Amino acid sequence: MPQWLYIVLLVLTIYSVASILLYYLQDYFLFKPEKLPKDFQFHYENQEVDEYNIETRDGASINGLHFKVKNPKGIVMYLKGNSKSIKGWGKFAVDFTRNGYDVVMMDYRGFGKSTGRRNQKSLKRDGQMVYNMIREKVAEKHIIVYGRSLGSGLATKIASVNNPRMLVLDAPYYSLTKVANRYMPFMPLSWLIKYPLPTYKWIRYVQCPIHIIHGTDDKLIPYKTSVKLSKIKPKLSKLYTVIGGGHKNLNNFESYHKMLTEILNFKPTASTLEGSSFKVIHNSKRKNA
Repeated sequence: MPQWLYIVLLVLTIYSVASILLYYLQDYFLFKPEKLPKDFQFHYENQEVDEYNIETRDGASINGLHFKVKNPKGIVMYLKGNSKSIKGWGKFAVDFTRNGYDVVMMDYRGFGKSTGRRNQKSLKRDGQMVYNMIREKVAEKHIIVYGRSLGSGLATKIASVNNPRMLVLDAPYYSLTKVANRYMPFMPLSWLIKYPLPTYKWIRYVQCPIHIIHGTDDKLIPYKTSVKLSKIKPKLSKLYTVIGGGHKNLNNFESYHKMLTEILNFKPTASTLEGSSFKVIHNSKRKNA
């Protein structure tokens, strides 16, 4: 066998083995779950919280928490990131309860007390089940869907097929395929990724206001991702920039909390462009100068 042919076959073999391993092991790289015993008791200081469980049609159980306030302005459906469980994520509920909102969180399958086999279809179906549970208690005009990191894609999907008051995306991705491609540009990811979660596709069908929050120093999901997403539905989208914010520390920035308060207390007001500089052309030959 010629040496060049041997090298080609070796490279193809390594490439094929790597592709197979990526397909079957991607759950271990993508999800970092923390499992909790069934008798675990959730407790958060100065927070009133109820635990709930939803049985799915395929026999799984989705566990979650409902943080409550007196006379709530509405309910925030909070879809968390890819790590730990709502045991730890629950501490972020205070950012919404302090603004007068109830908060509903859920653990994805295999996280916390939630059970069942996880795939993209089941994640979307489980999210819709929790949304339906909320919708039975309050009108959709009082529901805010909030997605953080991994949860941003699911939040966008839910908002795209329902009519919540607004969609809030915290450090969202364009698609998980795009995120993975940054680290493995030579792999056929469009074929291999089992969780493409194409936020950019689903956001086209969202009809409510879209608020996007992102830090400029996010190393995992670049800030430019949110810029691109905000341009898909520009009339409905507003981008909030946390200068210096990373992927996991936005809550440590005062500007983030000011932005969140502004979003949660947002009241639509009629505006007019009459008398403004709208469409006034600068005397420049360069486009966008």
